[in-house]
Amino acid sequence: MPDKKGTSVDDTTAKRLVFAMLDADGDGVISREEYAARAERVALAAGRAEDDPLVVTARTAGRRAWELMDANGDGGVTFDEYAAWAGAEAFDTVCEPVLGALFDVIDTDGDGALDLPEFTKLRAALGNPVGNIETAFDALDSDGDGRVRRADYIASIRAHITGEGSPMGKALYAEHV
Repeated sequence: MPDKKGTSVDDTTAKRLVFAMLDADGDGVISREEYAARAERVALAAGRAEDDPLVVTARTAGRRAWELMDANGDGGVTFDEYAAWAGAEAFDTVCEPVLGALFDVIDTDGDGALDLPEFTKLRAALGNPVGNIETAFDALDSDGDGRVRRADYIASIRAHITGEGSPMGKALYAEHV
């Protein structure tokens, strides 16, 4: 992933940034509760009920991801465990459905795109740095229509995780790279 100066930041750095976001309490281990709380925070931000079908889908996708991410089944994921798991294959088969489901929860009008307020709610609920959200939104709103499409959002996160370079990742984590 290119940094502010245009040089490359390796995929390990990108994974560390994502890991830090998932490790909400900063203790060096992502707990099952921390990971599951993502769906609950997004549902709350969207004003959706616990039994909303989209929330149930997001929660189910999250449980599947957790089971695969916690390779040794001890209830916690260390950075080494996460780094060994995370990558293109894990993203395509596990993370994409989770992120897509969370996107759908916050997409309250169901049009497959987020405006800036929806995008802000999603990214804040997921624990991303809030100071750069508008810059990240602008990086994904390539046609300038004030909307970020689901496919563009997911593709940008995939590029960030796999170290391929992501305008949104660069914008969200600019102070860290």
